[in-house]
Amino acid sequence: MTDGAAAKAAARKAAFARRKPLFEQANAAQAGYLSEVLAGYRGVPLSGFMPIRTEIDPRPAMAEACAHGPVGVPVIMWPDHPLSFSRWTPETPMVAGTFGAMIPEHNDFFVPEIVIVPLLAFNRRGARLGYGGGFYDRTLAMLRARRATMAIGFAFAGQEWDDIPLEETDEPLDLIVTEAGVIEVSG
Repeated sequence: MTDGAAAKAAARKAAFARRKPLFEQANAAQAGYLSEVLAGYRGVPLSGFMPIRTEIDPRPAMAEACAHGPVGVPVIMWPDHPLSFSRWTPETPMVAGTFGAMIPEHNDFFVPEIVIVPLLAFNRRGARLGYGGGFYDRTLAMLRARRATMAIGFAFAGQEWDDIPLEETDEPLDLIVTEAGVIEVSG
């Protein structure tokens, strides 16, 4: 394991531990600021995510956005490849996908222009610590090579962590939304 990989592995372990009590104290209003941000992009195709483990829950904001345009969730088709995105509504029948995240029972793929990204830790410069599979980094690089694509990190405010180990392939967030407010990325 390289020094960079070891640093990221240690950071992930610490970030999981920091996120757990934040999740345990969460309330139903945790997606309020995300709803406000998405209201400014009505009709723009977007992807959220189905929360796993102790992730913050974006589904209330995603449900509101469904009334105005296509909303989807990520689907892992193959290891080491970018994500695909399948349309979702609150009524969509779901099944367990890779890593336990729920995915639509029947896929209806589309390409989002906004991707709401789960994470373990973030900083105000747009850095994000993910789970280590590289799915979002590969996906954002692919989407951004085709057209402007906004990456919104969605997390608990307590997941902010200034010293995030980075690699060249890490794609930055454009905006961060927490249960406590919106954080403009400061390059």
